[in-house]
Amino acid sequence: MNSIQAANYFVHFNTNCYTALAEHLATSNYSKVFILVDEHTHVDCLPHFMAHLESEVSMEIIEIPAGEIHKNIETTVGVWNALSELDADRKSLLINVGGGMTTDLGGFVASTFKRGIAYINVPTSLLSMVDASVGGKTGIDLGTLKNQIGVINSPEMVLIDTAFLETLPANQMRSGLAEMLKHGLIYDETYWQQLIDLSNFTLEDLDRLIYDSVKIKNEVVTKDPKENGLRKILNFGHTLGHAIESYFLTHETREALLHGEAIAIGMVLACYISTVQEHFPKEKLAKVKDAIIDMYGKIEFDSSDYESIIELMKYDKKNSHGNINFVLLTDIGSPVLDKIVSNATILDAFAYYNS
Repeated sequence: MNSIQAANYFVHFNTNCYTALAEHLATSNYSKVFILVDEHTHVDCLPHFMAHLESEVSMEIIEIPAGEIHKNIETTVGVWNALSELDADRKSLLINVGGGMTTDLGGFVASTFKRGIAYINVPTSLLSMVDASVGGKTGIDLGTLKNQIGVINSPEMVLIDTAFLETLPANQMRSGLAEMLKHGLIYDETYWQQLIDLSNFTLEDLDRLIYDSVKIKNEVVTKDPKENGLRKILNFGHTLGHAIESYFLTHETREALLHGEAIAIGMVLACYISTVQEHFPKEKLAKVKDAIIDMYGKIEFDSSDYESIIELMKYDKKNSHGNINFVLLTDIGSPVLDKIVSNATILDAFAYYNS
């Protein structure tokens, strides 16, 4: 697959990854190279990465705990301290090998350490390949509030090697698929149809679908790198989805949801609201709901959940001037921005999801 030109870097795929990285390391004269991994990717992914790395440059490994719960300032400070203790300077390079938690946090660490060092992302989960790979968003969570602290800063390159997906459990693959489904809903109905018809699915198909998903996100981000307008469409399903994800992270008796699992629910809710407010076709709403529940199952909500979830929406990054702003659809591939939605309509959306 050909590399994709992002704003000021390239996304390379599979065998091209290691050739591009070797050439970059040979010509960039970094003082030191560090690799950031979590405790899982250290075991499952780093050996594959190092075995295919076509470079003799020595590298220091920094390990962090795995899981979204550790995407916080404490972990960030730990990595800053490790870099300092290992004599990193402004000419150092940080290579982030892991899922979205690692690439988001690692990108933020690199963007702020000594006012900024170079970094490269090597996403190892489906979610990070199709979501965190493009756009230069870095950041950490503030408590359970998603991605509240961060900067937009591009990596030197992104390396997508789909061989890493062989290490992923099925629920992590489904989590990543949710972002691909989102790309179809907001941008390309044909792509959406391909994703929901996986009866004769092959690994080659997956490579192509990942490539197409990265292309879609890159086209959006290239037109609006700072999220002043069009780029907001990438938040479809996330206003409620992030609130649901945060709620389940802190609830004493609820099992935490993966990011994509929460976003999948958020997309059903957003499609219902779109039908009410933007005349999104009812027959397509039914198909979206059926497809997503078929893939992800259904989470049971009750009235005691709603107030807390709605309260958490006020922290959504798209909000402005005291308004909670939704991305909605007039049709598949036709999003509209900055729509205000009443609490009553949100409650109706949950009732529809539960029905």
